[in-house]
Amino acid sequence: MKLDETAFSPEMTRQMVWLAGLLPYQQAAQVFERIGKRQIGATSIWEQVKRHGTRLTGYVEHQQELVSVERTVLPAAREDHEQRKGVSMDGGMVHIRSEGWKEVKVGALFDIGMTVRRDSESGEWAEYACAENTSLTAVLGSVEPFSKALWASAVKADIPQAIESCVTADGAPWIWNLTADLFPDSTQIVDWYHAVEHLAKASHALHPDNEEKAKRWLKQRKDNLFQGDIHHITRPLDAAGCSNESRYFHTHKRRMQYHQFQDEGFLIGSGVVESGIKQFKQRLTGPGMRWSRQGAEHMLVIRAAVLDDSFDVLWDAA
Repeated sequence: MKLDETAFSPEMTRQMVWLAGLLPYQQAAQVFERIGKRQIGATSIWEQVKRHGTRLTGYVEHQQELVSVERTVLPAAREDHEQRKGVSMDGGMVHIRSEGWKEVKVGALFDIGMTVRRDSESGEWAEYACAENTSLTAVLGSVEPFSKALWASAVKADIPQAIESCVTADGAPWIWNLTADLFPDSTQIVDWYHAVEHLAKASHALHPDNEEKAKRWLKQRKDNLFQGDIHHITRPLDAAGCSNESRYFHTHKRRMQYHQFQDEGFLIGSGVVESGIKQFKQRLTGPGMRWSRQGAEHMLVIRAAVLDDSFDVLWDAA
């Protein structure tokens, strides 16, 4: 016999919404039955998410207004802290009923730490930057609402007061326009792996009928790319009339000083936000999943809080 929702204690309701942010509704119901020994239907869990999703989302949006860029007054620069910070942004697609596939913009905000690992090419052990204490924010919609959400998360993570910070992302224009608005003092870095992908396309544009030449050119120019010697890439492309391929490197050459960035202890890859997108999509893009816009917006807030372990703080504050 399934329980009526009036039988749910406040703590049970909290756990229902948390578990729904972790698993699809039907799987959440199975967890309650097998582990919790409670027969709670998937519909009941969905109803609690719908009810409390409105509350949680409303609170998050209110907090964003309180710390908007216009209202934020930062302390004097001499009070900046020494914990180095990082931001990464990207987008993923979610299916919205009656609208089709729509982009979810995701931001990852983190402390920059250092870890020791073996270099994949040289085989040598060395220190590399890594992301620690990552928090996530996700918005279904345009740049404007995402900007508000990202800034609020950045203020919470003390990123504007960091002596040093970086923004690592792909080459999407909206990302760098937003970076200029919100993080003008941050070091801007185009994701290394995206840059290598563009370099591979450029090699085939330059040598469309000779795979061996394309491979050799890619290998040589990859070293130039890492060193930041972008003119070694753009000159032959410009000379060959490959302006579409060359433009990308002209546009981002100051964001492609990878050897320098790595020596300075910054992340040159945007894997942290790409991992975040995968985790959002894992919950929102399962087989047959179609969301209402409001349902997706609520789940993004809940999922973000579950992923960065801030759910209980959000629940109690809202």
